[in-house]
Amino acid sequence: MDELIGQLAAKAGIDNAVAEKTIGIILGFLRNEGPSDKVQALIDKIPGAEAAIAASSKSSGLGRLMGGGLMALGTKLMGLGLGMGDIQKVARELFRFGRDKIGADQMGEIIKGTPGLSQFA
Repeated sequence: MDELIGQLAAKAGIDNAVAEKTIGIILGFLRNEGPSDKVQALIDKIPGAEAAIAASSKSSGLGRLMGGGLMALGTKLMGLGLGMGDIQKVARELFRFGRDKIGADQMGEIIKGTPGLSQFA
């Protein structure tokens, strides 16, 4: 997890705490909205991912009021201070990391199988 946090923080220009929260939020979103078997394979390859997801799901606020889906994801990430450009950088870096961990084909299936995600790939 530290490797991924460091990569996201450096590429997106955010601090490590925000990067860690962002990872938890995005992986939680993928778990809820994406192809569960493929997403779980990714989560299993990232030590500390389960803890990050659990920590991010405890947060409340506007994202929770919006329900689920891509809009709620965006709201949660913006609540961390990320703009749309930051979110795109983070998503691309996370997908790149995922490709390295589980392969391009499997990561591609996660992106295709998650509504609205392809615009960030």
